[in-house]
Amino acid sequence: MTNILHNLAGMAGMTDQVIAADYLISIKSAIRNLSFAITETATPELRDAFREQLRSAVENHENITNYLIETGFYHPHNLSEQIRVDIDTADTALKLAD
Repeated sequence: MTNILHNLAGMAGMTDQVIAADYLISIKSAIRNLSFAITETATPELRDAFREQLRSAVENHENITNYLIETGFYHPHNLSEQIRVDIDTADTALKLAD
């Protein structure tokens, strides 16, 4: 039922965009935190575990970034197009508040 309401309101893509962008932000935070943890860890075993988690996080970052680019939600090499997408997203969010 929720998908029907989102499609009727024209928000299906918006929901995917918000979820993917939020996930990307979380991944970036994890990468930063894991990198810091590696430098602060005293045991080789824990450092190895953090390195494996960091490798996985970087891989996930690449996958979600590629998804955002392929779906047209993210334009890292075209600032004017990214601004247009961001303005459209902001306009949609403002309409939801009405």
